[in-house]
Amino acid sequence: MVKSQNKTQITRNLTIYSLLFTALLLCSFAPAQESTPDIESVIKHIDQLYRSETSHADMEMHIVTPHWERTLAMTIWSRGMDKTFIRITAPKKEQGVATLRIGNEMWNYLPKTNKVMKIPPSMMMGSWMGSDFTNDDLVRESSLLNDYTYQFVTPEDAAPDHLYLQLIPKEDSPIVWGKIVAAVRSDDYIPVWQHFYDEKEKLMRVMNFKDLKTFGDKIAPSVIEIIPENKEGHKTVVRWLNATFDSDIDDKIFTRRNLQRRR
Repeated sequence: MVKSQNKTQITRNLTIYSLLFTALLLCSFAPAQESTPDIESVIKHIDQLYRSETSHADMEMHIVTPHWERTLAMTIWSRGMDKTFIRITAPKKEQGVATLRIGNEMWNYLPKTNKVMKIPPSMMMGSWMGSDFTNDDLVRESSLLNDYTYQFVTPEDAAPDHLYLQLIPKEDSPIVWGKIVAAVRSDDYIPVWQHFYDEKEKLMRVMNFKDLKTFGDKIAPSVIEIIPENKEGHKTVVRWLNATFDSDIDDKIFTRRNLQRRR
């Protein structure tokens, strides 16, 4: 009788151990569930990619139209999300043209007339120097984090190594786009492209980010290309030649007096 009970107990124990082993085996081969990243962290990374606490960079802007092409050389300084200063250094025809933004105010300086002009908010989406970049693109007056609502989306042609975001302007934001759809690399949140739509959800322009380079301890696309969908044969390409982030920048850079200095 005792032997029978022992045999039964042993059988039960073996059954339990077998079930536990099977469960552990299944768990070890089960695919890991990928956690969804914090969307605000992704948006902040895009917002601050070319700015940080401070930035100082030399760039070239190549503007292409069906009738002419030209290249502008310029230097740009920024402090946080609130201050930006741009000065064109070549060609000679545009040399000395400068742009300053402090908060939500912006000014342009034209050496030929020796005048400083204030840019109203309604002109922030206007073309900068005849390019396909807007005033807002260059001085980054708007913030994806503060001026848009956002969510992750999954387009039909989604790549497995990309994250996709849809950004809708807030009602009180002076932004002309109906929405922006952006793709970033899922491992480091570096932008790949952004598609800009009007209020009728018609694609108006494409912004591509290319040619990753290392600037100090930061990796970022060194080429930004804008292609308008409503202007055949037009495109603008900005190339970052060099850039320094989080270095000391004199506050005098971000002043209206500095606008009229030729160097």
